[in-house]
Amino acid sequence: MKTPIVVKMAAVMAVAGLAGCTDLKPMQAQIDNLKTQVASLQSQVAAAKSTADAANGAAASAASAANGAQSTANQALAAAQASQSCCDATNEKLDRMFKRSISK
Repeated sequence: MKTPIVVKMAAVMAVAGLAGCTDLKPMQAQIDNLKTQVASLQSQVAAAKSTADAANGAAASAASAANGAQSTANQALAAAQASQSCCDATNEKLDRMFKRSISK
């Protein structure tokens, strides 16, 4: 007795399932829309990556320029310190020379 009910329910479910599957055009349109959006996003991601790579290159170039400037500044500081040392030594010699001339 349960078998005819099960068969009838299976038939009703099959008909309902087939009726639901016949309307695939709106779903296909949504899938096509999603494919278009994915393609657009892929191109946007590629453009963003290109921009990021260019920014990374510019940052590396700026870092290199900054390192060169730091090296030049270090050389200038060393030269200034050497000049100051020489100037201090010359002033000390002049002070000793004047002290000698005054003490005589």
